[in-house]
Amino acid sequence: MGITFYDIIEYIGTFAFAISGIKAASIKRFDWFGAYVVGLVTAIGGGTLRDLLLGIEPFWMSNVSYLICTAVALLVVVVFGKDIFRYKYTFFAFDTVGLALFVVVGFEKSIMNDYPYWVAIIMGTLTGAAGGVFRDVLTNDVPLIFQKEIYAIACIIGGVIYMCCHLLSVDTLLCQILSFSSVILTRILAVKYDICLPVLKEPNDDSQLKLF
Repeated sequence: MGITFYDIIEYIGTFAFAISGIKAASIKRFDWFGAYVVGLVTAIGGGTLRDLLLGIEPFWMSNVSYLICTAVALLVVVVFGKDIFRYKYTFFAFDTVGLALFVVVGFEKSIMNDYPYWVAIIMGTLTGAAGGVFRDVLTNDVPLIFQKEIYAIACIIGGVIYMCCHLLSVDTLLCQILSFSSVILTRILAVKYDICLPVLKEPNDDSQLKLF
């Protein structure tokens, strides 16, 4: 059986997320093995959690190519890292592309396994955002998903767009493109115009609820 367009999306997403994880590890001065582990967990973490929740075998356990893809990403960073990351938004670009692609993958896999749309949106968000959470935890950073930056919301928007297109019987490829583009556009607009969710502030001492 040959490689499908769905497989290509997964491989590109794996590579992009692996790059973002390896870059985060390099900032913390991890060794090559540590960087590979962070890159791999970033790339397959969200999809693994998704598959476990959907009750199916994790996608990478029957195909070693995802591990190889992460190794290639590490090699690219080692050889071309200075050229790749000289630009300010390179990390943002790889992270956003991986996020958008995995939203599509997570949504489609849920639909293919006959789950309802609301589950597909959650699984798309989980597939896209969970890898970044694992990456940030391993590198001892506050996960982006819990900060002001629009991250998981972009995934939800992408999932909703896919759902609307699917309900309207839009061609699958066009559904993928529109969902992917909506995630990227949301992230870009949020960063460009500093759009963020309100921060939950700690209440003042005199406004706290007193039990006694």
